[in-house]
Amino acid sequence: MYDDRMQRAFRSLQHFCPRGFGVDLVDNNDFITIRMPSEKLIKLEHDDKRRAVEYVYRVKEAFESLGAIVLVTRTPLDIPR
Repeated sequence: MYDDRMQRAFRSLQHFCPRGFGVDLVDNNDFITIRMPSEKLIKLEHDDKRRAVEYVYRVKEAFESLGAIVLVTRTPLDIPR
Protein backbone atom coordinates (compact mmCIF):
# COMPACT_ATOMS: atom_id res chain seq x y z
CA MET A 1 0.00 0.00 0.00
CA TYR A 2 2.76 2.52 0.97
CA ASP A 3 4.31 3.63 -2.30
CA ASP A 4 6.72 6.23 -3.68
CA ARG A 5 4.03 8.91 -3.94
CA MET A 6 3.18 8.48 -0.25
CA GLN A 7 6.86 8.54 0.67
CA ARG A 8 7.31 11.86 -1.17
CA ALA A 9 4.19 13.28 0.48
CA PHE A 10 5.40 12.16 3.92
CA ARG A 11 8.82 13.73 3.42
CA SER A 12 7.31 16.97 2.15
CA LEU A 13 5.45 17.37 5.47
CA GLN A 14 8.48 16.89 7.74
CA HIS A 15 8.91 20.64 8.25
CA PHE A 16 5.55 20.67 10.10
CA CYS A 17 6.79 18.09 12.62
CA PRO A 18 7.93 19.66 15.91
CA ARG A 19 11.43 18.91 17.14
CA GLY A 20 11.52 15.89 19.43
CA PHE A 21 8.43 14.29 17.87
CA GLY A 22 7.96 11.74 15.11
CA VAL A 23 5.57 9.02 14.07
CA ASP A 24 5.85 5.39 13.05
CA LEU A 25 4.26 4.32 9.80
CA VAL A 26 3.07 0.72 9.59
CA ASP A 27 2.02 -0.71 6.23
CA ASN A 28 -0.67 -3.31 6.90
CA ASN A 29 -1.20 -4.06 3.17
CA ASP A 30 -4.87 -2.97 3.23
CA PHE A 31 -4.32 0.20 5.28
CA ILE A 32 -1.60 2.35 6.81
CA THR A 33 -1.27 2.95 10.53
CA ILE A 34 0.19 6.21 11.81
CA ARG A 35 1.36 5.51 15.36
CA MET A 36 2.09 8.48 17.63
CA PRO A 37 4.46 7.95 20.58
CA SER A 38 2.52 9.07 23.67
CA GLU A 39 5.64 9.65 25.77
CA LYS A 40 7.09 12.11 23.25
CA LEU A 41 3.75 13.86 22.79
CA ILE A 42 3.34 14.43 26.53
CA LYS A 43 6.83 15.95 26.83
CA LEU A 44 6.11 18.65 24.23
CA GLU A 45 5.11 22.19 25.15
CA HIS A 46 1.49 23.22 24.53
CA ASP A 47 2.06 24.85 21.13
CA ASP A 48 4.24 21.97 19.96
CA LYS A 49 1.55 19.48 21.01
CA ARG A 50 -0.86 21.32 18.79
CA ARG A 51 1.66 21.32 15.93
CA ALA A 52 2.20 17.57 16.41
CA VAL A 53 -1.52 16.85 16.10
CA GLU A 54 -1.77 19.11 13.05
CA TYR A 55 1.23 17.30 11.54
CA VAL A 56 -0.41 13.90 12.03
CA TYR A 57 -3.62 15.25 10.51
CA ARG A 58 -1.73 16.53 7.46
CA VAL A 59 0.01 13.18 6.98
CA LYS A 60 -3.33 11.36 7.26
CA GLU A 61 -4.97 13.70 4.75
CA ALA A 62 -2.04 13.36 2.32
CA PHE A 63 -2.19 9.56 2.41
CA GLU A 64 -5.96 9.52 2.03
CA SER A 65 -5.73 11.85 -0.97
CA LEU A 66 -3.47 9.23 -2.56
CA GLY A 67 -6.02 6.47 -2.01
CA ALA A 68 -4.90 4.99 1.30
CA ILE A 69 -7.08 3.95 4.21
CA VAL A 70 -5.44 5.40 7.32
CA LEU A 71 -5.70 4.47 11.00
CA VAL A 72 -4.21 6.83 13.60
CA THR A 73 -3.20 5.34 16.96
CA ARG A 74 -0.89 6.15 19.83
CA THR A 75 1.37 4.05 21.98
CA PRO A 76 0.09 3.21 25.46
CA LEU A 77 1.32 5.19 28.45
CA ASP A 78 3.19 3.37 31.18
CA ILE A 79 1.44 4.55 34.31
CA PRO A 80 2.86 3.18 37.57
CA ARG A 81 0.28 1.57 39.81
